[in-house]
Amino acid sequence: MNRQNEAPRPLDVVLFGATGFVGVLTAEYLAAHAPEGLRWGLAGRSRAKLERLRDRLTALHPSCAELPLLETDADDADALRELAHSARVVATTVGPYVLYGEKLVAACAEAGTDYLDLTGEAEFIDRTYVRHDARARETGARIVHACGFDSVPHDLGAYFTVKQLPEGVPLTVDGFVRSNAVFSGGTFASALTAMGRGPQMLLAARERRLHEPRQVGRRVRTPAGSPHFNGAVGTWALPLPTVDPAIVGRSARALERYGPDFRYRHFASVKTLPMALGGPAAVGTLVAAAQVKPVREWLMGRYEAGQGPDAERRGRSWFTVRFVGEGGGRQVFTEVSGGDPGYGETAKMLAESALCLALDKLPETSGQVTTATAMGDALLERLTAAGIRFRVAAVR
Repeated sequence: MNRQNEAPRPLDVVLFGATGFVGVLTAEYLAAHAPEGLRWGLAGRSRAKLERLRDRLTALHPSCAELPLLETDADDADALRELAHSARVVATTVGPYVLYGEKLVAACAEAGTDYLDLTGEAEFIDRTYVRHDARARETGARIVHACGFDSVPHDLGAYFTVKQLPEGVPLTVDGFVRSNAVFSGGTFASALTAMGRGPQMLLAARERRLHEPRQVGRRVRTPAGSPHFNGAVGTWALPLPTVDPAIVGRSARALERYGPDFRYRHFASVKTLPMALGGPAAVGTLVAAAQVKPVREWLMGRYEAGQGPDAERRGRSWFTVRFVGEGGGRQVFTEVSGGDPGYGETAKMLAESALCLALDKLPETSGQVTTATAMGDALLERLTAAGIRFRVAAVR
């Protein structure tokens, strides 16, 4: 491995897509929490918008007056190469990633630059693994997808739960997600895009399996599970068809601490039977609608990209992920919780992940890796200090 990103770079961290809805929140978080001496900058396709954002940050934090601005378009390969060579870490909020993300991944993999994003798009993650993991391993770049609500609370929550269980024995962990949050136009567009690309997603997953090394001596499973009433948490449990179980499974394959035989299942936690019955029906209707291009485009038009819930609504939002872990005769109940998951806490997760890669002493990893694999305990400590709660609720 040739850690090219240890060579001197003008900047430690660049935030790409800084003027979008989540980008602005992430920039505000960095302005308030970046340590003195951190060399960071803002990137996006509109110089005028970047300047307005810098002025806004400077009004609150005068130290931001000289923040570098990098005018870069997601489709300009030359500009993205320049961006990747300018920084040790690039964090991007520009989605849908399957449409706008791959050229930046390629540039970072080639330059040996650490890359972070907020994607929950399985097709994009599998595609970039096949096309760019090998080069990233050669250059030392760490390609870390899903550094927001997809999938930090679930990946690090499962990791935290495993650490409470005995070593060297078969382990099972189930995650149960609850939230009252609402989504932005960008999130809705990404979800609809993914729903409308079922065949492409299956093809990308199949191609990834052909390239991934076969697991030897250990077994990791992430079955979907079935709808049921779960007595351990006291709610109805509905399988969540998100990227989170796959991310947890990849952490488990990479880390021996998950034991010789590990199983993870991922559920939405629903209190009432009518909600348990109505939720899947609503999602099924949306998935069906997303298959028809004119309908999908009409739905996207209902929520303008770059817009999202206001500060008051975000202030009322929360999330909780409860985990039930078992193994070696022990049962443990853990919980990860925080405020607005999709925006406030996601911005915090992305920013702290970027700071973690840029500043902390971490395990030697490269290629496409997960948050638990690349950052593990260091990111747990950062997020706990930043107000996201990881706790052990009970042990039996």
